[in-house]
Amino acid sequence: MKQRSFNLIALVAIFSIGGILNGNIQAETRPPNIVVIMADDLGYGDLSCYGATALETPNIDRLAAEGQKFTSGYCSASTCTPTRYSFLTGTYAFRKKGTGIAPPNSPALIQPGTPTIASILRTSGYKTAVIGKWHLGLGSEMPDWNGLLKPGPLEIGFDRCLLLPTTNDRVPQVYVENHRVLNLDPADPLWVGKKKPSPDHPTGLTHRDTLKMDWSHGHNSTIHNGISRIGFYTGGHAARFRDEDLSDRWVEESIKWIESNRDHPFFLFFSSHDLHVPRIVHERFQGATKLGPRGDAIVELDWCVGELTKTLDRLKLSENTLVVFCSDNGPVMDDGYKDDAIEKQGKHQPAGPYQGGKYNVYEGGTRTPFITRWTGKIAPGVSDEMVCTIDLAASCATLAGASLPNNACLDSFDVSDALCGKEKASGRDHLVQQDNGQGGNYGLRVGDWKLLRHDSKKTKNTGLRLQGRPVSRYMLFNLATDPSEQHDVIAENEEIANQLKQQLQDLIAAGRSRP
Repeated sequence: MKQRSFNLIALVAIFSIGGILNGNIQAETRPPNIVVIMADDLGYGDLSCYGATALETPNIDRLAAEGQKFTSGYCSASTCTPTRYSFLTGTYAFRKKGTGIAPPNSPALIQPGTPTIASILRTSGYKTAVIGKWHLGLGSEMPDWNGLLKPGPLEIGFDRCLLLPTTNDRVPQVYVENHRVLNLDPADPLWVGKKKPSPDHPTGLTHRDTLKMDWSHGHNSTIHNGISRIGFYTGGHAARFRDEDLSDRWVEESIKWIESNRDHPFFLFFSSHDLHVPRIVHERFQGATKLGPRGDAIVELDWCVGELTKTLDRLKLSENTLVVFCSDNGPVMDDGYKDDAIEKQGKHQPAGPYQGGKYNVYEGGTRTPFITRWTGKIAPGVSDEMVCTIDLAASCATLAGASLPNNACLDSFDVSDALCGKEKASGRDHLVQQDNGQGGNYGLRVGDWKLLRHDSKKTKNTGLRLQGRPVSRYMLFNLATDPSEQHDVIAENEEIANQLKQQLQDLIAAGRSRP
């Protein structure tokens, strides 16, 4: 009996040790989960970990303290649609027509068959989801709001999506879940258009006195939730959401999705709408700062980050999850609504030490907060290496053990070692920046040199230090001595300027920059 008991104990021990060893092997060989949290219109100087003193962002600060905080982290464009296009496809948006700020009825800008970060990771065994703002169009010619909204995210690599289809200052204010408008009543069809549907249709022009947030320019069409928007829509009342609930809903859905997919490698694109206009945060965040709704939206964004990272900690996933925090473009103050962003700005500098912001190619338009955390894998530190959201496709493919087809992700560089804070790792050696759409304005950074090419010969007022004004087509700045781009030195450095002009033109004409 004793011998049999001993044998049984030994057998149990062997299986237990085997299970532990197998679990360790599985943990070591399983590629990391990847969570990309993209803020909207967040500037380099908007976070306390990047020097802001007018508010505190403890959850994002924790990410920075536990991972790599980049001082030369960029998005590829200074407006949302082109940055999101280039992030997902790994290809500069100026290479594809129609990738400017997408209108409400835009068709899908990324067509089925286009390799994306999501499709590459899904091919490598990842579960994939996008939750939040989309703004990359839906449908083949235009969205079928009352039918199947495809192609869309599910046709380019995502297993699940819960979307704000455009951006919240544009109609309609409904969720899209996978291929359909969520909670849509067929008896109350949704119509979206460019023209006023009837003479008595309430708008921000005709019913301005009813608005809870007044418009300053452009945002004066259909009213929903006391806020007038860009564009017109009717119907779909059961499907409409309340602005104040957006972040809560996306956090709730993201947590559920992470919990359901914790046993597989997963990729989550958490696409926040904070702090894009209209800045209508949940009631518990209203008045949280002295900066008005814009500052309150930063605090709400920080809460979202905290809820997601706490979920990873609770599920013991942090040690196998790369979290990337970034923004789709730099800051803007008055972007169509009177929300006291300028009046309550005080000494706060949304773009930090940089000039410009959203809509232009100065550093403030594309140099934004960029943080990576992978507990136990990324040593805490600050990196000056140049990295960009467009590089996440190639870099995440490497981390997932996937290879990129030659015709995929044409401008995405593998900077995974830099993202992971490895010693002597290099970021990219150059970056093309754009403002919006195709054939607009460009910036080229190579080392400390920054060439600006304004094909439009003008720049846009963002409500920051830069005022809308005519500019020379070409300007040159040395970011090492003039990070705020105040002193054009093109006359004194004609040879360098000519080299960069040619390099920029070659990069545009080549159709790709990835070797």
